[in-house]
Amino acid sequence: MNMDIILITGMSGSGKSVALHALEDAGYYCVDNLPPELLIPFVKLEEQQQEPRLAIAIDVRSANSLHLMPEQMAILRDMGMTVKSLFLDSSSDTLMRRYSETRRKHPLSGGNKPQNDKDLAETIAFERELLSDLRERAHVIDTSLLRSAQLQTYVKTMVSAPFAQLTLVFESFAFKRGIPTDADYVFDVRMLPNPHYESALRPLTGMDAPVQEYLRQSEEFVQMQLQIEGFLSQWIPAIERDHRSYLTVAIGCTGGQHRSVFMVEQLAQSFGTRWLTLKRHREQDGK
Repeated sequence: MNMDIILITGMSGSGKSVALHALEDAGYYCVDNLPPELLIPFVKLEEQQQEPRLAIAIDVRSANSLHLMPEQMAILRDMGMTVKSLFLDSSSDTLMRRYSETRRKHPLSGGNKPQNDKDLAETIAFERELLSDLRERAHVIDTSLLRSAQLQTYVKTMVSAPFAQLTLVFESFAFKRGIPTDADYVFDVRMLPNPHYESALRPLTGMDAPVQEYLRQSEEFVQMQLQIEGFLSQWIPAIERDHRSYLTVAIGCTGGQHRSVFMVEQLAQSFGTRWLTLKRHREQDGK
């Protein structure tokens, strides 16, 4: 029996529970904090129960056996399972703020002593090191600036996409709010003509026809689009041969409202005829 399996890993406090709830709503049978050494036996058990879709969260609480994950995933694929790996990440500052707000202890914090900022920062850095290999093998979503509803939408969109050898994710963002840490490539379009300075266009976005027409008339915008397309077209096949499942391309402008949004729309349309593409507009999706 071919099963769809989503493996969720990531930094503690980055939203794994939210992702699991989204997958549960999408019809997945969800399990949290399964030790890696039990992954294969559990999947075989659920295969007998005729469970077609599983979502399994594995985190740093299983630190001693995380090294087993790559081999376990390879075994599942050899069994004919469709396996997607999702890694949720956040900036260290964001994670520290979340722990401060909830007053929860990090799962790697030892003993019962109070958790001060220095200890927490060192613990988060240690966890990031422990999970670095898993992050390299997964589709990463940076949740630093995402609301829970946004994260749920992104997760549902990811798992609803048909299985493909490579999926391209185009994401717009505002530099003033930080570069997404989930990006494989980042392109800066702040040097292009800015619709913000046109009073009639200022309240609109790159999804609106007047803004799109304004940018289409810009020779710089057209040239930038062609150059980005040329770069990606040259290197995506090599990335695909490296057996990558996802490639995230982030396009940034000052406010994440006009130029980056329309560039993402254009790139997704252009590459959508050759690869499966997903679109995200970090600032616009959050409104």
